[in-house]
Amino acid sequence: MLTTVEQEKKVISVVIVEDYKLTRVGLRSALNEFENINVIGEAEDASVGLEIIKKENPDVVLMDLGLPEMNGIEATQKVKEISPKTKVIILTSHDREEEVLAALGSGASAYCLKDIDPKTLSSVIANVAKGACWLDSAVAQVALNLFPKPENINFQNGSDMSDARAQLTEREFEVLRLLVKGRSNTEIAKELIVSVHTAKAHVCSILQKLCVDDRVQAAVKAIKENII
Repeated sequence: MLTTVEQEKKVISVVIVEDYKLTRVGLRSALNEFENINVIGEAEDASVGLEIIKKENPDVVLMDLGLPEMNGIEATQKVKEISPKTKVIILTSHDREEEVLAALGSGASAYCLKDIDPKTLSSVIANVAKGACWLDSAVAQVALNLFPKPENINFQNGSDMSDARAQLTEREFEVLRLLVKGRSNTEIAKELIVSVHTAKAHVCSILQKLCVDDRVQAAVKAIKENII
């Protein structure tokens, strides 16, 4: 098992699936500037991308949504079938509601707009590789707009919270908010001034109380059900 220091130094293998050559070249060039990232393959469509992913089992895939023939949502679902440990970051030029809604259920670990800063993208890749989830702030806002609060709930009364939210302790609620922001266990521990072990324990408790299997599902449920 890798130590924390070794995990930080581990080079993250990345495959880019993007149909525009100029965008692929730009992504590869930008990411190759970071010592902890190694772009090991690229493809202009999903079928070629899936072949590379099946062969290489990369740590992370950057998946365009608007691919020809098979779109990024379908491709992401197939990635999770052929290489379950591979994390997928969906890239899109738009924040249309239908795209966001489909992305939320695709099994991806992060959802980014293509105008993301390279340094931020490298950070997202590193965190996603370690098991975190991440939502672009614009995408998160669209997701919130998709699932408005029921009109007949009076939020002035603290007892009118959803059942899921009511089950969480104040500390777990803080941790859930950080999960939605894509924070890793290490980052959660640092921000809340607790040990990594304690942060992991809070995350496990949240998953159990929300009846979900992983951090991404917890973040999606938190947004969908207005828990945060």
